[in-house]
Amino acid sequence: MDYNYQTISEAVNGLITRGYTANFDIHAEKEVVICDKSAVCLSPDEFTVDEIYRFEGPTDPADEAVVYALSSPEYHLKGVLIDAFGPYSDANTAKVIQMLNKRIKNS
Repeated sequence: MDYNYQTISEAVNGLITRGYTANFDIHAEKEVVICDKSAVCLSPDEFTVDEIYRFEGPTDPADEAVVYALSSPEYHLKGVLIDAFGPYSDANTAKVIQMLNKRIKNS
């Protein structure tokens, strides 16, 4: 099923209702993804990118973000990672995101 979200918050709320309840963050220096629920640090190779939603602000570059729905069956984790792009992107974070993008689930 395809989902069409108009805002970042709508995407996050929609993903939460579908079981993506963890919040993920990137520790760029260590090149790992951190789970807020368990404080587990995992390699990007331990995730599958199930869905991606890109949002572009019509007037404000600060509104440019990508929402990733990530899952790690081995660790029984499903959650959301939000990353900025454009002028607010970070080169170290981009490296981890690039590793994650190699793990996109085939539809």
